[in-house]
Amino acid sequence: MAFADRARIFVKSGKGGDGHVSFRREKYVPNGGPDGGDGGKGGSVIFVIDDGLNTLVDFRHVRKYSAENGEEGGKKNCHGKDGNDIIIKVPEGTVIKEAQSGKVIADMSGDNRRLVLLEGGRGGNGNQHYATAAMQAPKYAQPGQPAKELELLLELKVIADVGLVGYPNVGKSTFLSRTTNAKPKIANYHFTTLSPNLGVVDLGEGAGFVIADIPGLIEGASEGIGLGHEFLRHIERTRVIIHIVDAAGTEGRDPVEDIYSINQELSKYNADMEKKPQIIAANKVDAIYEGSGMEDSIDRLKAEFEPKGIEVLPISAVTGQGVKELLYKVNSILKDLPKEKITFEQEFFPEDVFVSDEPYTVEFNEDDGVYVVEGPRIEKMLGYTNLESERGFKFFQDFLKNNGILKELESLGIVDGDTVRMYGFEFDYYK
Repeated sequence: MAFADRARIFVKSGKGGDGHVSFRREKYVPNGGPDGGDGGKGGSVIFVIDDGLNTLVDFRHVRKYSAENGEEGGKKNCHGKDGNDIIIKVPEGTVIKEAQSGKVIADMSGDNRRLVLLEGGRGGNGNQHYATAAMQAPKYAQPGQPAKELELLLELKVIADVGLVGYPNVGKSTFLSRTTNAKPKIANYHFTTLSPNLGVVDLGEGAGFVIADIPGLIEGASEGIGLGHEFLRHIERTRVIIHIVDAAGTEGRDPVEDIYSINQELSKYNADMEKKPQIIAANKVDAIYEGSGMEDSIDRLKAEFEPKGIEVLPISAVTGQGVKELLYKVNSILKDLPKEKITFEQEFFPEDVFVSDEPYTVEFNEDDGVYVVEGPRIEKMLGYTNLESERGFKFFQDFLKNNGILKELESLGIVDGDTVRMYGFEFDYYK
């Protein structure tokens, strides 16, 4: 099965059911009052981590995900049925981005195991809610909130402790098959490994780590040339880098130059990558023989990189020489490193998109001494915002400020401690 690490999908929440307009029809009651029921809430779009998944391959076959709409309200105060949520299962390490901007909405890793991405629309009120002394037979019911939709980019960041980097054909696949339970396909041509191979190194007595052999890197990768970005996205989360070079120079490459050029690509993509602990595995020592011109390559590598704090260990992935020592060295480095993994901060907030430029009013109600803010824009904002969350409350405050609502309240003479009412919400104003 192919390792799918990116997918583009379309998600849509359920529309809220419309409120119903109806009137009681009973024997001997010629003019029954309004009894239109409320509409049901639309289903939400929810992402959850499924530990049984490790690729995004399923999203290649199904690209559209829609929650169920809420049912319309009925007669006799019957409340419409709520729409079912749609649950979208993803592997841990999936980063959800808004497709057009590429901005991060959520990083599904660590404690973030369940995310309500799009809330279903609220159901509309039936006409029973609009009866007043002056209008006892309202022929109006509230429509349900519309569905919300987004196009998303899903990216799977492989969560491995150790990343293998190196040019094609330096022996990464051979190394991985020797040291782990992974079964990579090995062939002797460039860009053989087109998708990350994950393997578990078991050193016994509970010691071990996850290792990832990641697609070959070429110069220009940080600009997205070749397989560059695919490679770099996966290496971002690893904690230690094993840099495998062909110490025997079997393809005429210079191992010292190779290390510098790959490190340059890593730091161009993300400056923090260069700070990760590295070990150089000088591979193919079994192919170094007298008169090959490469007898001193291990000494050259050591002289160049060990003063920089990067240890050079000669190995042969084919014969196994030096491999065990390398694995124990990596394990001891991992033990000393903090466990936390990189998580990506939210940059895109769906609720910012769905509050439109619809009208609103700001008035002072002299009867009860309360400032009243209402209108479709306010109602939408409240429907899309969780005021109990810190992020939601901050969005609410910014909304009032950025839409000029605070300025209008001040022009009406509001002072600290006065009450502001927005539909079902009341709060005290403080500047």
